[in-house]
Amino acid sequence: MNNRSTFEKTGADLVVCGKIFTSENGRIAEAFAVKDGRYVYVGGRKGAEAFIEAGRTEVLDHSGKGLVMPSCGNGHAHYSIGVALPIVGAVAFGKDPETFLKEVVPAAVRKAKETGATAIFGFGWNYITFMENMPTRQQLDAICSDIPIYFADDEGHKGLANTICLVKAGIMKADGTVLKKDKDIRGGEIVMGPDGTPAGFLKEQAGTYTRSFLDNENLYPVDIAKVVVRKIQEHLLSEGYTMYIDGWGNYFYNDNFFKAARQLDRSGDMNFVLGLTYEVESWMNVDEALKKAADVQKYASTHVKTNWLKLFMDGTVEGGTGYVDPLYPDGHQGLANWTEDELTDITRKTNANGMTMHIHTMGNKAVNSVVSAYADGGKDEMRNTLVHVRNVNTEDYQRMADHNMYVTSGMLWHHCPSNAADFIREHGLAPAGVEDKSYPMRSFFDNGIHVTSHSDFPALSGSPDDPFGIMEIAVTGVLHGENGAPWWSEELLTREQAIASLTINVAKQMLIENERGSISEGKYADFLLVDKDVLSCPVTEIHTARAAATYFEGKRVFSI
Repeated sequence: MNNRSTFEKTGADLVVCGKIFTSENGRIAEAFAVKDGRYVYVGGRKGAEAFIEAGRTEVLDHSGKGLVMPSCGNGHAHYSIGVALPIVGAVAFGKDPETFLKEVVPAAVRKAKETGATAIFGFGWNYITFMENMPTRQQLDAICSDIPIYFADDEGHKGLANTICLVKAGIMKADGTVLKKDKDIRGGEIVMGPDGTPAGFLKEQAGTYTRSFLDNENLYPVDIAKVVVRKIQEHLLSEGYTMYIDGWGNYFYNDNFFKAARQLDRSGDMNFVLGLTYEVESWMNVDEALKKAADVQKYASTHVKTNWLKLFMDGTVEGGTGYVDPLYPDGHQGLANWTEDELTDITRKTNANGMTMHIHTMGNKAVNSVVSAYADGGKDEMRNTLVHVRNVNTEDYQRMADHNMYVTSGMLWHHCPSNAADFIREHGLAPAGVEDKSYPMRSFFDNGIHVTSHSDFPALSGSPDDPFGIMEIAVTGVLHGENGAPWWSEELLTREQAIASLTINVAKQMLIENERGSISEGKYADFLLVDKDVLSCPVTEIHTARAAATYFEGKRVFSI
């Protein structure tokens, strides 16, 4: 960095004053100066005056108007899916099975036939709502039998397909002959109907396998991917995010999202740092898939990072596919997509290629297996990451800390209506004793583990996606306006811990903390002007805070 005398001669481009939370060990500053997109001074208001050049330096005084803080990060979400599917397909959020069949699917079919689409892709039905009256492939066939239909649920872990979709995937023949059944697809389940043929309901990897046979190149070309990236950016900046890891960059089984992001960045149109994961499924040829994952690193650019490999270790606990110990009340253990030895080998190969592991883990048995794989096969400096993490065995916390493992946690999931635990208990949706003890947070801090916040959007769409709604839940365990009591209150965070999880820790997860994530001299000036002091306002008002302005590399990229 240039010496201070140079800055004093030329002045700063921008000086900001106010209450500034730096995310540097809880430090509070009064002012900072920005030159050429980077912080050149952080400290007292008087010291900042030396960087003000009349007629040149813009001065913003946010004193008494709220808080100035680093811009936020989202350690794992699926904006690529949530934004793309309304464009290329249909959504079914909040619909019951009857409305789904009478309104949502017919509308999707009409849209497909009007546009000449070769596949119908939908998203958003809820398993709990549908579980007692699950639509069948025959019901979907009655609406449309000549175009493949695939509707993923709101978590992305289950799917509904019509017959032609199953035929194209080689699961059955058009005459009803069964080619694959039950758990023939590794890591998944093909639910069978009363007639002994596939019912059209697919769980976990059986769904990802089936989707891979859709006409994905026509469904999701580069031009649409560019539209998606732009819409993601607009959304992120409006909520105060400038760092984001997408949970599945090759969701449509092509590289078009990677290509689109790089093209936009090279044209100067990227105002956030995008991390892209490449997902490998347990039914794939692993060695071939790892080669493809390594190959997408060629799409990396200044603001596009491509160095994560995504796997699913298990499913979801409440969906019955999380890998747990002790077992669920009915005696089953869930679905494990990989053996521990396989994970260890994949981790070793992936880290050797300069890529970081990013594994979906929900059940405590899944967490234990992933922690062992990282410890035995990984490089500690790669910051291999566990995603979601519903429950953890006590002894695994220390192993995470010892091997520099990261956790990106759904802090916003720490709430539910007051009767939710009873519902989970009555329906046997979780092992006994952990119905409302889900998603630890404070334990990660207490054990020296780096934890970041994620929203997992659009999963659990009833929860807030913005940083301050997430922060309030992490601090109080309650969603504003919801009839509920705090879940697992021992695991709630302080405000400062919540902000750290939303800022500097995300930068560390993305291996960019030397340049971003906190307000510190030499780093890029990525920051927010928040319209409320979320460090001191009543805790129940944190969720009302908004980013009045978002800055990226010293440039205002959003304002209200």
